[in-house]
Amino acid sequence: MKIIKLPIKTNSKKYNIFLGSNIINKISTILNSEKIKFNKCLIVIDNNVPKKKFFTLKKKIKCKEKFLFFFNASEKNKSQITVNKILEMLLKKNFSRSDCIISLGGGITGDISGFAASIYKRGIKFINIPSTLLAQVDSSIGGKTGINNNFGKNLIGSFYQPDLVISDTSLLKSLPKREIICGYGEILKHALISSIKNFNFLNINKIKILNLTSPFIEKAIIDSCKIKKHVVESDEKERNYRKILNFGHTFAHAYEAAKKYSVKINHGEAVILGIISAINFSHQINILSKKQLYRILNHIESLNFKIDINRYFKKKDVIKIVNFMKIDKKNNSSKINLILLKKIGKPIINLNYKINNVALFLKSSLNK
Repeated sequence: MKIIKLPIKTNSKKYNIFLGSNIINKISTILNSEKIKFNKCLIVIDNNVPKKKFFTLKKKIKCKEKFLFFFNASEKNKSQITVNKILEMLLKKNFSRSDCIISLGGGITGDISGFAASIYKRGIKFINIPSTLLAQVDSSIGGKTGINNNFGKNLIGSFYQPDLVISDTSLLKSLPKREIICGYGEILKHALISSIKNFNFLNINKIKILNLTSPFIEKAIIDSCKIKKHVVESDEKERNYRKILNFGHTFAHAYEAAKKYSVKINHGEAVILGIISAINFSHQINILSKKQLYRILNHIESLNFKIDINRYFKKKDVIKIVNFMKIDKKNNSSKINLILLKKIGKPIINLNYKINNVALFLKSSLNK
């Protein structure tokens, strides 16, 4: 497969995304072409990444000193404790501002590594090598970094653009099916907020994408990257337009937090559940037509993911869910800010709804 290069230009930084198969083997060439140099690097590695891949990465990077930091990537470990361990290692090894953190893993690994890079000596070089489908289509692009705490998801963080993103599609072959589903949730979100053309491509080729069939999986990834590129370049720090990327996420983040970031529901599954909630709410308040609603619901049902709110929650959980929605980052009043859908390709931002109305909607979605 030919290597695809996608430039990202934000107000704070310009960098490139490289997409291709087995391109970790070419990282030295890519670094030279991008004129990225450093004497020391710390590679933060998700334990789920195949050993062969991080040994290859370590071997192919040319610098004076290389250090490895392994951790179990989970929402519970996406914490200040993990960040402090990374910072302590950087300090002990006397990293300078011209040195580099390299993330090799999924979105959690990228978020933690990027956040540590942003606050160590007020910023050092950061290279993101996303190993999951979700990270390659979403979290590795746009510069959002963050960690969780007891109050909610990603409430502590920074905007910090990477110096380089390398998306190696060969890494996806080691993923379990559940992780592919996780990434598909973000691909679907991007299609729904962008255009009917992108949604139709998914509708026709969904099985090939889920089976990682080339060239369909590559097209799905690069299309998602282009959608997010357009949004991020227009509104880097989420002042307004970038909020559309949170479609489905106000519900999703609350679902994850309400389950205490349990392995019972991962981020992508929560996003799909959040999309279902957002479109049903959109239809209930007469924004989204019944025809459009069922077109999206039929697509999700045809994927056979078996994601249903009644699988995870009961009516007694509504108060807990709503309390997490109340502290969502987009809120600037006592109401809940939601990103909803007028039709496929037409999201609506900055809609605020009373807490009681959202709670009643959630209760009506639950059987018990």
